[in-house]
Amino acid sequence: MKYRLLFCGAFAALPALAQVDTTQNASMNTLFGRDTTLRPSNAQLKLNMDATYDRPFLTTGKMPVSVGGYLEANTQYMQTNGVTEGFSFQMRRMTVFLAATINRRIKFLSEIEFEDGTKEINIEFAAMDIQFDQLFNLRGGIIMNPIGSFNQNHDGPKWEFIDRPLSSTRIIPSTWSNVGFGLYGKKYSRDWVWAYEAYLTNGFDDQIIANDQNRTFLPATKANQDRFEESFNGVPLVTLKTALKRRKVGEIGLSWMGGVYNKFQDDGLILDERRRVDVWAVDFNTTLPTRTFITGELVWAHINVPPSYTQQFGRKQQGGWVDIVHPIRRGRMLGWNTAALNVALRVERVDYNVDKFNETGENIFDELWSVVPAISFRPSPTTVIRANYRYQWDTDLLGNPPARTAGFQFGFSTYF
Repeated sequence: MKYRLLFCGAFAALPALAQVDTTQNASMNTLFGRDTTLRPSNAQLKLNMDATYDRPFLTTGKMPVSVGGYLEANTQYMQTNGVTEGFSFQMRRMTVFLAATINRRIKFLSEIEFEDGTKEINIEFAAMDIQFDQLFNLRGGIIMNPIGSFNQNHDGPKWEFIDRPLSSTRIIPSTWSNVGFGLYGKKYSRDWVWAYEAYLTNGFDDQIIANDQNRTFLPATKANQDRFEESFNGVPLVTLKTALKRRKVGEIGLSWMGGVYNKFQDDGLILDERRRVDVWAVDFNTTLPTRTFITGELVWAHINVPPSYTQQFGRKQQGGWVDIVHPIRRGRMLGWNTAALNVALRVERVDYNVDKFNETGENIFDELWSVVPAISFRPSPTTVIRANYRYQWDTDLLGNPPARTAGFQFGFSTYF
């Protein structure tokens, strides 16, 4: 009976949050709506930082709790240099959102993700926000570090591609979140909006060079579940981002994330020098007059690797991606009133090691390129059925002829 009451309550409207930030109010209205448009025309001043709350939720009456989530699954057939492991079905992830309005200016949201069935279960976001002013909001808990755009805006139903961008998952370890506190805020002026975010969180550990990848690999730190309990070395990771957007033109964001990743002391005993990891990112998006949506991200990482490590462990990494999505038809299709048929293309690159060999001065490769044409059908804005063709070139350290991977993917993703 309790569950029935809770379920029935979920369909009643929550009282709107009295926010000074009008775009944030729009996000809240979207949050408390159902089957909403992800990029509505009346919300052109939304930024990537609003993605956390710009999600459809099921709500109920005056209950201050709402629920939501998304699901994505696919099938794929891939081969590398003519060798294939056959046909696979994949349950990439199911994510559950839970949000609560504690006070009209205090809110809570959590995001729990189940990946590859239940192979990985992660709390990706669980934070409380307190608004003191449009320019001064406090956020604390498990925070999505605002590095680049994809780490903040990663929900599967928002993308025409089944795989996440490679540089955003292999250099920036998206999704990357950690425990900490920070501030964020926005400022509007007619068609302009400026925003900032600044957080201190727990950071990386030495698995970024002590891992089974045999290369510098920042996502290896995600295996350390202790980062939600304590810092590996007692030095906070700093993440800063600023973004600027003009209505009908687009958004550009600049972000930096840096800190010490090694255990340089233990019980007062100095073990090593402080070794830093610093990541910079530039993200952008715009919509052309043809309604073609373009978004992308560039990332650079600098890692202070001990001299005892071989040159295959990159001191510098870089990468990037750009997505081009063009609607070829919108409107009523197959009985759906707000359907859309899109064609899309992603071009992306990851360079795990930007250095040169000390002995010869020649380039260290260890890089990959990928091109992914796609077609997608959206029966509603919050559901996407998509087909991708991936062609990828992986080049080893020495620059030998690349391994060529090609294959088809077909799947869907939907909010619920």
